[in-house]
Amino acid sequence: MLASWYDTQGPAADVLRVGELPDPEPGPGEVRVRVTVSGVNPGDTKKRRGWLGSSMPFPRVVPHSDAAGVVDAVGDGVSARRVGQRVWVYGAQSYRAFGTAAQYTVVPEDLAVRLPDQLGDELGASLGIPGITAHRAVFADGPVDGRIVLVHGVLGGVGSLAAQLARWGGATVVASVRRRADLEHVDPDVVAHAVALDSPDPAATIRAYAPGGVHRIVEVSLSDNADLDNAVVANEAVVAAYATGADRTGIPFWPLLFNNVTLRLVGSDDFPAEARRQAARDLTAAAAVGALRVAVAELVPLAEIAEAHDRVDAGGRGRVLVTIPR
Repeated sequence: MLASWYDTQGPAADVLRVGELPDPEPGPGEVRVRVTVSGVNPGDTKKRRGWLGSSMPFPRVVPHSDAAGVVDAVGDGVSARRVGQRVWVYGAQSYRAFGTAAQYTVVPEDLAVRLPDQLGDELGASLGIPGITAHRAVFADGPVDGRIVLVHGVLGGVGSLAAQLARWGGATVVASVRRRADLEHVDPDVVAHAVALDSPDPAATIRAYAPGGVHRIVEVSLSDNADLDNAVVANEAVVAAYATGADRTGIPFWPLLFNNVTLRLVGSDDFPAEARRQAARDLTAAAAVGALRVAVAELVPLAEIAEAHDRVDAGGRGRVLVTIPR
């Protein structure tokens, strides 16, 4: 099969290779997926470059955890009826050597989720890491129906899906963007009220809209927003943080304590298995009824995968996806 891989960590152009590898075969409880589109996430590029001193987990890594494609073979214990099924894939390279940047990937069958016929492969390849992270941040502490949910970084991959999932779940969504110029990109069908963090007093703006405080916060940069979050939370709110700007993040401990705030740290590779399965079910259900949309910034052929990684590292709105030739 045609695939991309790296044998050492480093800059994308230096370490990513594209060539032929043996076709993988599914083992017991596994399915093989013929990949059409592979999703690139920041976590994939961080693993490749050795972020925070991480080392090579395996001698060779085929990157990427997310994808869409078609099941073309199954292992023992898996129904043959799955062959030919369109699926979206998550977790392919989570604690595993070979991900989705290849014509074929093999995963436990639970990680290949049926993709409804009306949904495109580009959406399917965009659901995995950001969607499951967003779902955990929104729903880990119970339903949000009738609640006010504040989503920071609503134009990002996780933030946009978190806002849509919260709205699908019955919440009123308040959202933040970095700059006032970004407000025009916020979807008013999803977000009831948006605020720019470079405005004079974003906390007052949020409090004016939610005078009783917000019940959940989906946090993309805890180190930057901890004081703002404390200023707008309701008593017994939950702050679910999936990223921060500083490795050792300070928080206003006593004010948060007096607000009885729960701080939940959300790490996608290590969610409980049932939480991942529930997220996959809900993401598929929400997408099937048109409640989820994903903006695709760029489709990059597998031969140019290093450029796709660089594009993700550079940041910006919209998903970067790698197309896989047949």
